[in-house]
Amino acid sequence: MDAFRVLEPDFFAPERDTREIARDLLGRILVHEETAGRIVETEAYLGVTDRACHAWGGKRTPRLEPLYGPPGHAYIYLIYGMYHCLNVVTKPAGQPECVLIRALEPIAGLEIMADRSGQAKAERFCAGPGRLCRALGLDRSLSGVSLLSGPFFLSEGSPVPGSEILSSPRVGVDYAGEDKDRPWRFFVKGSPFVSKAPGKRITPADW
Repeated sequence: MDAFRVLEPDFFAPERDTREIARDLLGRILVHEETAGRIVETEAYLGVTDRACHAWGGKRTPRLEPLYGPPGHAYIYLIYGMYHCLNVVTKPAGQPECVLIRALEPIAGLEIMADRSGQAKAERFCAGPGRLCRALGLDRSLSGVSLLSGPFFLSEGSPVPGSEILSSPRVGVDYAGEDKDRPWRFFVKGSPFVSKAPGKRITPADW
């Protein structure tokens, strides 16, 4: 994937808010070996004070260790015993904040993705965190790996203008009390590749 230019480390500068990074990841390219997709949907998770985050309350286990930094690394976990989810760590070591990559627009390796996903339409290959991990061949063996080098990386792509970004509450976090209503899911307006059809509570992307 020599055509893709890797993101610079200062994309994850310490002063950047994780929600800002979540929005700025839209339009960037996620590459793994022969497959790649343009990011069209993300969710921000704000660490120990965010009840929807795995590190809420300062929880720290060997499985969660990649979430605690450094920035620009992958945190991959398994849900329901079968689906992997990819997060991008956003803060310096010791600050467990991240962005969940929820959906991609496939742009390279489509035949591979189709075979792995079992889906007939490209719009569904990577429509959801579990689906995109399956389509790109991502699993927990890559948790803790840097996304700023190697065969698994983030590329600059083309940032999405703010006028084309919408936000809504995050998906599947009803257990998180008042934090379930935080509008920290960001997605590209009108994209057919997002994981979940927008509901009524859609607002311009802000926080």
